[in-house]
Amino acid sequence: MTLDVTTFIESKGGNAEAIRESQRKRGHSVELVDEVIQMYNNWVRIDFEANGLSKQSNALQKQIGLKKKAKENADDLFAEKRTIDAQVDAKRKEAREAEAAMRQKASTIGNIVNKDVPISQTEDDNVTLRTWHPDGPNTQVEKKADILAHHEVLLRLDAMDLDRGAKIAGHRGYFLTNDGIDLNQALISYGLDFLRKRGYKKIQPPFMMNKDVMAKTAQLDQFDEELYKVIGSDDEKYLIATSEQPISSFHSDEWFENPEKQLPIQYAGYSTCFRKEAGSAGRDMWGIFRVHQFEKIEQFCITDPEKSWEMFDTMVGNSEAFYQSLGIPYRVVAIVSGALNLAAAQKFDLEAWFPFQGAYKELVSCSNCTDYQSRRLEVRCGLKTKDQARKVYVHMLNGTLCATERALCCLVENYQTPEGLRIPEVLQPYMQGRDFLPWVKELPKNLQRKQA
Repeated sequence: MTLDVTTFIESKGGNAEAIRESQRKRGHSVELVDEVIQMYNNWVRIDFEANGLSKQSNALQKQIGLKKKAKENADDLFAEKRTIDAQVDAKRKEAREAEAAMRQKASTIGNIVNKDVPISQTEDDNVTLRTWHPDGPNTQVEKKADILAHHEVLLRLDAMDLDRGAKIAGHRGYFLTNDGIDLNQALISYGLDFLRKRGYKKIQPPFMMNKDVMAKTAQLDQFDEELYKVIGSDDEKYLIATSEQPISSFHSDEWFENPEKQLPIQYAGYSTCFRKEAGSAGRDMWGIFRVHQFEKIEQFCITDPEKSWEMFDTMVGNSEAFYQSLGIPYRVVAIVSGALNLAAAQKFDLEAWFPFQGAYKELVSCSNCTDYQSRRLEVRCGLKTKDQARKVYVHMLNGTLCATERALCCLVENYQTPEGLRIPEVLQPYMQGRDFLPWVKELPKNLQRKQA
């Protein structure tokens, strides 16, 4: 993932100051921009020197040909050419290494932050854009002290087993059981049907990716904080943290020559996801809200560069419509510049209301990555025109529809009653027609009740 290197270079029509300003908004190093420019100039110089030596070699080859034609001795020219050819090879190698180092440095610089992103280094400054409540626009969300936390609801339904999950898989391990499986599968099936009715193509990707492919679509820090490595006898793979990763690579090295007819493409990705959550120690420890393994329905869209912001609004709207259909109160927030990942030009989150905790918590993240991912993956767009100075790449966008275990936590906290759990109407066809699940057990006597 990277910006176009020529956007750093003024003489190539670039705007280095725009990149510096974007880095300031992110709270990232501005000096990196100047380092990339210096490395670019160094690479160009080395490449120029290599071409100069290559021209000398070609000139000598012509002289050798003339000597041969005249049946004259050309040993001295052969010796000189061998020396220069060795210098060419060394310079070409030096140029390749300089280019690789420059591009690696450039890949640490984030996408250009969109003009509408709130500028701040703290997520306390995330901007609430709108709220929604099933009881109407004037209804306020309420914290409720006389209800169960989501993990307690699932325990009383005998829908999960955390103790045995931890025994088998360690920290954040869990078993879904009985109606926990049915509820989770209901969210999966409903989510996929929901997107298919909106023109999305369902896709289930591989759960493992080759290291070299993952490196093109994941940030460097993700390898340390998020991704699980799988070692075979002679290869190295990584478990996916989201279906966005393999789906973004699905069209790698392809060219959409006729975007008017070929785009947009809207994928409804379904996969199990695996995350180390190394940077989340101590956060969201209750139940199955934040776990190492979970299922997720993902929106992934590929568009013409001129139409990605329109698609961004569509994707956020789809997520809102999904949670409205479930009757879950939520708010949509614009994420501040300092909290954007490198690929995102802008990100909106949908945060749903958890009444026991009295807090909004993230269920959806939707990002427009513009051409930041597609450039590294070489997914081109449109035929080249005469006055076109740079390659044109598709824009790629990703957005959660439903991370089902996390959404299940929100659903059960909102739909509990003193006798059990009401099932949202839209999920009832996926729950054998049932509209209510009664309690089947008491909370364990040794369970320490959580305080919101």
